[in-house]
Amino acid sequence: MQYTRFSFSGRRQWTTRGRRLASDGLRRGLEHVLAESRKIVPLDEGTLERSGRVDVDGLNGAVSYDTVYARRQHEELTWKHLPGRSAKYLEIPMNRERDVVLRLMAVDLRRWLRG
Repeated sequence: MQYTRFSFSGRRQWTTRGRRLASDGLRRGLEHVLAESRKIVPLDEGTLERSGRVDVDGLNGAVSYDTVYARRQHEELTWKHLPGRSAKYLEIPMNRERDVVLRLMAVDLRRWLRG
């Protein structure tokens, strides 16, 4: 299994609604990363692409691909892939889309904090 994990926490006292909004935003952000990673995940029969999923537990979340070869496909830079597909299919979108993910996470929280 290959995954990218994201969590945020701080010393701020979270209310139930604040935690729910933050968790929902985290899910939206990670769903965006998954969608972007599916555009470049190595493709042969589509098994790896279909195994992608997002898991969120409170303020912790992960994007993962669950096949026996997911980690090797992610790390092996010498393997040839179809045009537009590549290794590092989680790392690239997570780094490239970081600002988008943070904005997606902040939308509902910002509205809530403004009142």
